[in-house]
Amino acid sequence: MLTGRCQCGAIRYEATGDPAYSALCHCKDCRASAGAPMVGWALFPEDAVKIEGEAVRYQSSEHATRHFCGTCGTGVFYTNPVAFPGAIDIQTGTLDDPTALPPQAQIQMAEALPWVEKAHDLPSFDRYPEGP
Repeated sequence: MLTGRCQCGAIRYEATGDPAYSALCHCKDCRASAGAPMVGWALFPEDAVKIEGEAVRYQSSEHATRHFCGTCGTGVFYTNPVAFPGAIDIQTGTLDDPTALPPQAQIQMAEALPWVEKAHDLPSFDRYPEGP
C-alpha cells in the first residue's frame, strides 16, 4: 500500500496495488497547473484509492479535472473519464515515499521545454549554494 498527502495534511490518501504506469508529464497543462517544468503521475483504478479530506476541483480542459488542496494548494489528483475511465492519476511528489514509484517513462515530450534534455548537464549542489 502507498500513502500520501498534500503539504498541510488536509488531504490524505492510500493506494493499493500497482499503478498502470508511473510517468513524468511534460505537457503545458501540467506545467501551468504545477508551476513546474514537469509533473510525476501514477495511474490507479479509482476503487484502489481511498481519499480522506475534500479536494477542490478545477476543470482544466473539456474532460480533465485537477484536484488540489484548498488550504495549501498542493496538486494531488487528476481525473479524465475520456482518457482514463475509472482511473485516477496521483501526483507522485505527494507520496509519503516518493521513491516508491520511480518514473517508467516521460510523456508529452512534444511539449517539453527545450532545455529539459540537457538538465543533467547543469551544475549540481547537495544544498542551496552559498553566495557568489
